[in-house]
Amino acid sequence: MTLRKLAACAAIALLAASALHAQAEPVTVTDIAGRQVEVDAPVQRVILGEGRQIYLVAALDTDDPFRRVVGWREDFSQADPDNYAIYLEQFPQMAEIPTFGGFKDGTFDVEQAVALDPDVVIMNIESQQATEDARYIEKLAAAGIPVVYVDFREHPFTNTEPSMRLFGQLFGEEERAASFSAWRAAEIRRVTDVIAEADPEHPAVFIDRAGGYSDDCCMSFGDENFGKFVEMAGGQNIAKDIVPGTFGTLNPEQIIASDPDQVIVTGGDWEAYVPGGDWVGVGPGQDETEALRKLEALTERPALTGVKAVETGQMHAIWHQFYNSPYQFVAIQQMAKWLHPELFSDLDPEATFRELHDRYLPVTYRPGHWVSLSDE
Repeated sequence: MTLRKLAACAAIALLAASALHAQAEPVTVTDIAGRQVEVDAPVQRVILGEGRQIYLVAALDTDDPFRRVVGWREDFSQADPDNYAIYLEQFPQMAEIPTFGGFKDGTFDVEQAVALDPDVVIMNIESQQATEDARYIEKLAAAGIPVVYVDFREHPFTNTEPSMRLFGQLFGEEERAASFSAWRAAEIRRVTDVIAEADPEHPAVFIDRAGGYSDDCCMSFGDENFGKFVEMAGGQNIAKDIVPGTFGTLNPEQIIASDPDQVIVTGGDWEAYVPGGDWVGVGPGQDETEALRKLEALTERPALTGVKAVETGQMHAIWHQFYNSPYQFVAIQQMAKWLHPELFSDLDPEATFRELHDRYLPVTYRPGHWVSLSDE
C-alpha cells in the first residue's frame, strides 16, 4: 500500500472514530452491583478490569476487539495463553495495550489509568470489596472516569445476561449483545428442556476445580458456576451442600464417602503459574493425547481411591475458562453428553462451539477443549 493510501486510510479511521465519539451521550446504566452509573456512550476508550472480558468484547467488536481497549489486566496472557496467542496472531496490536495489576491484590495503578483517559473502567464484581476498600471508585471519579461492575464468574446464571446487556449499552451494540444472549439461551434449552422432560436419574458428580494445579485436594464448586452447570446438565454436584459459596474445598474423605459416578476436572494451560504442573492442559489447539495422559495420572490421587468414577472410566476434563465467560452453555452441553449419553446422542457441543466462533468471534475455532477417559 502506498503512503498516500495509508494516509487516506488513517484519515478515514480518524474521522470515523471522531464521528462515533461525537454521537456519545450521557446515559445511566445499572451495573451488576445495582449501582446507577452515568457514562458517555457509546464508549470509545475502555479499561478492562480483567483481560478475559475480551471473550465478550470480541463478540461485539468482532472486526477489531481491541479498538476500544486502552488498558487491561494482564491475566488473559497468563490464564489463557492459548487464546491469547490465537488473538495475537490476528491482532498483533494487542501486544501494545498497557497492562495493569489486579484490583483485589491492590496493584491497580490509578494514575496510570487516569493517564489513559478512558471513558469507563469495567471491573468484575469479585473485586468490589477491594475496590471500595482502596477507594478506587472515588479516585477515578475525581478524574471523571466512571466504574461499572460485571460478572461472569460468581453468579453466572444470574449475572451473565445482564452483563452482556450492559456491555451492549456501553458499546452501542445492544442488538448484537441481544442476539448473542438469545442464541446462548436457546442453546442452554437444548439441554434443560430435555432433562426436564425425561427426568432421568441424576448421577453424582465431583467437579475437580483445576485438578493438579497444586498438591492440595481438592478445590471444587458449590451451588454456582460449574456446580450449577452440572445440575443443569442433569447431574448431582456432591459439593452442593458442603461448599457454602461459589468456590470452596472438599477433603479426600468427603469425596470418597460421596463415591461419585463421574468426575469432571477443569483444566487449562497454566504454565505461567505452575510450570510443569500436573494440571490437565485442555484448551484451543491443545495436545489431547498429553491431556489424557495427565488426566489418567490424576486418578492415582488418594481422594479418588476406589471411587466409582475411576473404576468405570468416567473421568473427564474440560476447559476451565468456561467458568468465566458467556460461553458456559458449551460446557453444559458437553457435560450433558457425559452424564446422559442416551439422551444427547444427537447433540454436538463441538459444532455448537464452532458455530459460536463462526457467528460472533473474529478467530477460527480450534478443538481441544475437553477429553475423557471414557473415550479411550
